[in-house]
Amino acid sequence: MNVLVVEDEALLRHHLGYQLKEEGYNTFEADSGETGLHFLRGFKPDIAIVDLGLPGLDGVQMIEKARKEGLTTPILVLTARDNWRDKVTSLNAGADDYLVKPFELEELKARINALIRRSAGFSKPAMEAGPFKLDTLSKQFFINEEPVALTSYEFTCFELFLRNQNKVLSRAALQNQLYGADHSPESNVLEVLINRLRKKINEHAGFNPIVTVRSKGYRFDLP
Repeated sequence: MNVLVVEDEALLRHHLGYQLKEEGYNTFEADSGETGLHFLRGFKPDIAIVDLGLPGLDGVQMIEKARKEGLTTPILVLTARDNWRDKVTSLNAGADDYLVKPFELEELKARINALIRRSAGFSKPAMEAGPFKLDTLSKQFFINEEPVALTSYEFTCFELFLRNQNKVLSRAALQNQLYGADHSPESNVLEVLINRLRKKINEHAGFNPIVTVRSKGYRFDLP
């Protein structure tokens, strides 16, 4: 899961990025509204965390511009400004949620996951499709109500497929989501991961929903 952090305070930006990485997120960091827009346009993160008090193009202006350009990435405003007017201004500009500093990491994670679920069409922590059920809070995976043990990478990979049913996910997109931008494109780690995931699914479901689309990537299809 890719998270864009737009914060001009270097120490806070680094600290937040580090904490999110420790929790298993891939992060991009920007120190201004203009740089944040660049990442939104080019990297299409799953969510953006945006401070309001940015230099030059401030947080509200960045959000307004992103929405006018048709960018639909969920945006969580993170700021020290604790008054209702700033909240209303941010939400009217196109932000999806608002969190005041200081905050607890667990609350930030919960809000991140809730926004991403909502943007993918899931309103509850448990995501279901056919015989499959994925609980994003407990990190448990079920097939026909029976628990199936997955590694963290297998869980994240299946979650990506579930959020993008019937869509082709390129090899590069999956690698970037799972391992970050620094992962070598020549590596066969992704293929090994998907083959292992397919084997576990087939053993418990009796079929394989992860289809290889030649020269394009992979797609999640239910029979």
